Amino acid sequence: MSQKNDPKEMTNKGLVNKKLLAIRDRIDAIDNQILELLSQRAQCAEEVGETKREAGEEDLWFYRPEREAQILNRMVENNPGPLDNERITAIYREIISSCLALEQSIRVAYLGPEGTFSQEAAVKHFGKAVVTVPTGSIGQVFREVENGSVDYGVVPIENSTEGVISYTLDVFMNSPLQISGEVKLRIHQNLMMHPEATENVWKNVERVYSHQQSLAQCREWLDSNLPHVERIPVSSNTEAARMALEDDNAAAIAGKLAAETYGLKIVQENIEDSKDNTTRFLIIGKQDVPPCGRDKTTLMISAKNRAGALYHLLAPLADNGLDMTRIESRPSRNANWEYYFFVDVNGHVQEEHVARALAELEKEAELMRVLGSYPKAIM
Repeated sequence: MSQKNDPKEMTNKGLVNKKLLAIRDRIDAIDNQILELLSQRAQCAEEVGETKREAGEEDLWFYRPEREAQILNRMVENNPGPLDNERITAIYREIISSCLALEQSIRVAYLGPEGTFSQEAAVKHFGKAVVTVPTGSIGQVFREVENGSVDYGVVPIENSTEGVISYTLDVFMNSPLQISGEVKLRIHQNLMMHPEATENVWKNVERVYSHQQSLAQCREWLDSNLPHVERIPVSSNTEAARMALEDDNAAAIAGKLAAETYGLKIVQENIEDSKDNTTRFLIIGKQDVPPCGRDKTTLMISAKNRAGALYHLLAPLADNGLDMTRIESRPSRNANWEYYFFVDVNGHVQEEHVARALAELEKEAELMRVLGSYPKAIM
């Protein structure tokens, strides 16, 4: 006996389908508008490139950090929703990146190998249209930028859980490079194994490979879930992923990009102890960056050998109303018990109160160098 369809139900389904078709028609029309506007924006980018080349400037910079920051900040301020600000900035970074690629191919060095958090930071900041170049060390990132093999470099400077990356500060002491930007990357650590791993096989692993900082960032999770497993520090999380691929009795701790690079299966996600675990990276280059309106300045200073030396260094900043957001010290390597201080302050060297403070600071310091004024990280 066949069951007859309820006429009322059929009417409701018809109305729903009609409404969905109308919405999809609107989406198609909007997509066509977006595509047309993207094409117009790309044409403008090409015109910008042509105009810059015609001007024949000696220092021809196609990538303008302050201009990009102004665009992204404006999009965040004007964002009506429902997409959150992080999604909006991600979308616009890719638009800017793709348009910039029409003007010039940008090469960016990072601490490799492929699949590291440093590469993720490079892609987050510059977009997927740039060429990322892996290097073997932080020092090599600096050298690649210095010799012109790449346009920019991305180096880690501090982690919210493990603190400052001292080696990056040490390399700055002898490098002529400038800081032209910063990017903050939320670090999610994942336990991963060979692609055939079953759901709970991770509980029986004998070894866990990872960079020593990642092992430290997951210490509590490891203590609770794999207390008797050997923890083996390696040169990078990507190297850990490669080793786990070749070892059926091991797992690696790394980011999702490393899992994708080596075809590993993530068996436990987001195992970092601090859910706000974030690493800050610096963009290094040869470029002086004009102000964007939300800027930060990084200084390297050393104190004269006298009583109250640090007070005399910091007083000009306080007297001129500068907000100091970070200070780190590193041994000078020239003499015992002498130090360089790395200081971050809000503001740009072209702002009057910042320039005044730095002029006073230069008189008090044994050495003072502005490592860069640059836009603050967005998202």
